[in-house]
Amino acid sequence: MTAVSSRYRDIDTVDPRTIAETVTDPELPQLTLADLGVLRDVRVVEGIVVVEITPTYTGCPAMGTMRADLMHALHAAGFPDVDVRTVLAPAWSTDWISAAGRRKLAEAGIAPPGSAPVRADGPVPLQLGPPRRTASCPLCGSPDTEELSEFGATACKALRRCLSCREPFEHVKEI
Repeated sequence: MTAVSSRYRDIDTVDPRTIAETVTDPELPQLTLADLGVLRDVRVVEGIVVVEITPTYTGCPAMGTMRADLMHALHAAGFPDVDVRTVLAPAWSTDWISAAGRRKLAEAGIAPPGSAPVRADGPVPLQLGPPRRTASCPLCGSPDTEELSEFGATACKALRRCLSCREPFEHVKEI
């Protein structure tokens, strides 16, 4: 094989998973797709790098960018044939965010999610009341916070304010 770049000398020694794990989320750029838990699988099948990703939400607008960023990173590393697939089952959960990802969120001033709600298999029950979420302030650590808006800069985040330090912050919602 020929050299592909100064960073990756020999394509045979480059692990495509290692490359895919460096791609960041377009909406939470402090996290990689691996940190976020949406990078499900990376494998080589008959010379084609097959990557599987799962959306955080149905209709997640970032999926196209994730797909393009993965393809670009893998092509730049010397993998000419890349197939990025969307996998819907099992559905993504905030429980899939890694410990490192949760730490990176907090360091960026975004409250990481708590544990996702436990639901039985089968249809999702209809709940008419507002969700009851709590989040500690990522800036001062106070649990005394209030929700200002169920939606922040993206659908997966809520806007909250700390009642101790008075600073606003975003919170990744548990799903």
